[in-house]
Amino acid sequence: MKKTIITLILGMLVGFVGLFAINSSDWLNISANHESKSELVREQLSEIQELTTLKYEYSNVIISRTDKSLSVLGSDFSFAEAIKLISYSGYLKAGTDLSKLDVKVDSDERVVVTLDQSIITDNVVEVDKTRVEDIEGELFSDYPSQLIFDEINKEREKIEMDKIEAGILEEADQQAKEMITNLLRASGYQTVEVKFR
Repeated sequence: MKKTIITLILGMLVGFVGLFAINSSDWLNISANHESKSELVREQLSEIQELTTLKYEYSNVIISRTDKSLSVLGSDFSFAEAIKLISYSGYLKAGTDLSKLDVKVDSDERVVVTLDQSIITDNVVEVDKTRVEDIEGELFSDYPSQLIFDEINKEREKIEMDKIEAGILEEADQQAKEMITNLLRASGYQTVEVKFR
C-alpha cells in the first residue's frame, strides 16, 4: 500500500513536472514562432526593395530666349536673338524603401509594419521625346545646348515641388498602406497595422 501511494505520488510529481515542461516549451515556442514570423514577413516585403506606389506622367512646353548684345558707348544693341520652343515629357515616381521596414507579429492574426514615409524616387525627363523648335533665330544667334538642359531641369524641379505641395507623397503613403495591408491579409493576418516614421 505504501509502495502504491509512493508510486502514485511520484507519478503525479512526474506528471506535474512534465506538464510544466510542456507549457514552458509551448510558451518559448510561441515567442520564437512570432519572432520567426516577423522575420519571414520582413524578408518577403524587403525583397521588393522599393515600393513605387504612384507614377505621375507630365509634359511641358518652355519658351526659351537668348540674345546677344553689343555695348557701344554705354548703350546695348541687340543684334542676335534666338527663341526656342522646347517640348518634353517625363514622369515622377513616389514610393518608399522597404529594405528599412520593421515588422512585429503579435499573434497569428495580428502584424504591425513600420516603414519610412514616401519620397520621390524618380523624376525622369524622356530625352527621346524632347523636341526643340526654332521660333525665331538670326544668322548670328548661337543658342547653347546647355541652356536647353538647364531650362528643362529647372522646370522639372518645379513640377516636382508642385506635386509634393499637391500631396503626392501623402497619396503614395496611403497607397503603400493599402497594398501592404491587402498583401498581409491575403497571407492570413486578420489585423494589419501599417505605421509611418
